[in-house]
Amino acid sequence: MDSDLTQKSISFNSARFMVSAPRLEDCPPDTGAEVAFAGRSNAGKSSALNAITANSKLARTSKTPGRTRLINFFSLNRENARLVDLPGYGYAKVSRDMKDDWQKHLGHYLNDRRCLRGLVLVMDIRHPLTDFDQMMVEWCEHNKLPLMILATKADKLKFGQAKNSMLDIARRLENFTCVQHLLMFSSTSKRGVDECRAALIDWLEAGAEEQA
Repeated sequence: MDSDLTQKSISFNSARFMVSAPRLEDCPPDTGAEVAFAGRSNAGKSSALNAITANSKLARTSKTPGRTRLINFFSLNRENARLVDLPGYGYAKVSRDMKDDWQKHLGHYLNDRRCLRGLVLVMDIRHPLTDFDQMMVEWCEHNKLPLMILATKADKLKFGQAKNSMLDIARRLENFTCVQHLLMFSSTSKRGVDECRAALIDWLEAGAEEQA
């Protein structure tokens, strides 16, 4: 077993941009372990990645939804451990053909990427479980892929409101066995960041050991 995989603790502060891939064949070699982040446009996905890695410039954020148009890979300090920022889906102001192209290549990645160890679904706690969110949950359930849900922008609600929203999300997902983690999250207050990191480490380390 590779000593670099077994001895070095994962540090999310070490995250560095690797490559942007428009298609599956342009992705890095399908080895090691990676966890992908998905979310509807403007759900706070890039901000969540930046908070988790303590790097405000890692993933590009924008007030214009749909800026993430490529599959973006970020390396970590453990060999063959990566975080992946998937294209945002929703109301980006682009052509229908481009949206269809994104969806096709996103589907190829999700269906064919063997080193994918888990999916982090980012959703706005104020507008949870959109059609896109539901589709992703059902995809993970069908493919038996571990799922973590980050209910982002929790700082935009009073705690009682946020708690009620979390209870509602949990109730609506209670029959989905793929959901391993449901976290109230705020990239502003850093709520949920430590819990998210711990879950990511579990997935990445388990995946690396399987590949070693």
